[in-house]
Amino acid sequence: MKKIVLTGGGSAGHAVPNLALLPLLQGRYDVRYLGTDGVEKRIFAPTGIPFYTISAVKLVRGSVTKNLLLPVRLLQSVRQARRVLQEIAPDLVFSKGGYVALPAVLAAKKLGIPVLTHESDLTPGLANRLIARRCRAVLTAFPETAQRLKNAKFTGSPVRQELFEADRNAALKKYGFSGERPVLLCFGGGSGSAAINAALDKALPDLLKKWDVLHIRGKGVFDKKQGYVPLEYEQDMASAYACADFVLSRAGANTLFELLALKKPALLIPLENRRSRGDQAQNAAYFLQRGLCRVLPEKQLSPQRLKEELSLLAADKDLPARLARAPFTPANERIVREIRAVLQP
Repeated sequence: MKKIVLTGGGSAGHAVPNLALLPLLQGRYDVRYLGTDGVEKRIFAPTGIPFYTISAVKLVRGSVTKNLLLPVRLLQSVRQARRVLQEIAPDLVFSKGGYVALPAVLAAKKLGIPVLTHESDLTPGLANRLIARRCRAVLTAFPETAQRLKNAKFTGSPVRQELFEADRNAALKKYGFSGERPVLLCFGGGSGSAAINAALDKALPDLLKKWDVLHIRGKGVFDKKQGYVPLEYEQDMASAYACADFVLSRAGANTLFELLALKKPALLIPLENRRSRGDQAQNAAYFLQRGLCRVLPEKQLSPQRLKEELSLLAADKDLPARLARAPFTPANERIVREIRAVLQP
C-alpha cells in the first residue's frame, strides 16, 4: 500500500480541506499527517491517523525584529521534517499550504518525494508561492488562480461530505431552537473574532427579537440566553450549518466554498489588519461581484451597521435563487484523481 503524507496548518483553513479528502484516501493508501502541535493536530485527532509533529515558524507581517531569526528556525524545521519523511518514506506529500507546509515540502523536495499542493484563496499565499515550482502541480480552488502560476491546474475546493448529511430537525433540537424563527449562525474562524463578537454582543438584544442565534465565539466567559446559544468551539459543523437559515462569518476561502455548497445566505466580514495579506477581502469581493453574498468591511463594523446588514440579508429574496444557480460542486473526487495520477506505477 502506497503512503501519503498530508501536511498543512497554522489555521483551520489549511487543515480542514485535508480532512475533506481523508475518506477518499483511507483504505486505499497508508495516510499520515505532518504538522505542528496546533490546530491541525486538534482537527485530526479524532481520525486516528498517525500524526507527526515538527516545529514551524510563521512570518509576522509588519515586523522586522520578529522575523530576524526566521531563516535559522526554518532550517531547523526543514531538518525535523526531513527526519520524519525519511522515517515514513512516503510516495507523495500533499500540501494544503500555510507556514506548516513549507518545511515539509522543502524536505520532500530534497528527498526526491513528489509533492502536490492546493491553494484555496484567489491569490496564492506566501507558502504556496515559495513551494509552487517544487511541486508536480499546484491545484487551485479558483480558475483565475491557476492562471497566475505556471504549473497550476484548476480543480475547485474540497468540502467535507458530512456537512451535507446532517438533519435540520435534529440540529435544531441539539441547540434547543424551536425552528419557528430564523436561525443565525455566527462564527469568526477557528479561534473566533473579537471584533465580530463585540458587535454582535451589543446588537444581540435587538436581534433576539426576531432571530435565534448560534454563536461560535472562541475562548471566553459568556452567558446563554433565551434564543442565544454561545459555544467556544463546535466540532460538529454539520449540525451548526444544518440549523442555520443565515450565516455571519469571516471570509476564509474554505468557509466561502462551504457556504456556496450548502446554499447558505451569508453576511461576510473579511479579516483586515496589518498582519493579514488581504486574502479574505479578495475572496469576499469575488463572491460579492457574483451576487452570492453580502459584505460588511470590518472598518465599517458597528452594532447598528451589523443589524442593518443582517436585515438586508434576510430581505434579499433573490439571493437563495442565485446561490442555487451557482455552478459549484465539491472538488474532492477531482483532487483525489490528481493524487492517483502521481501515484500510478
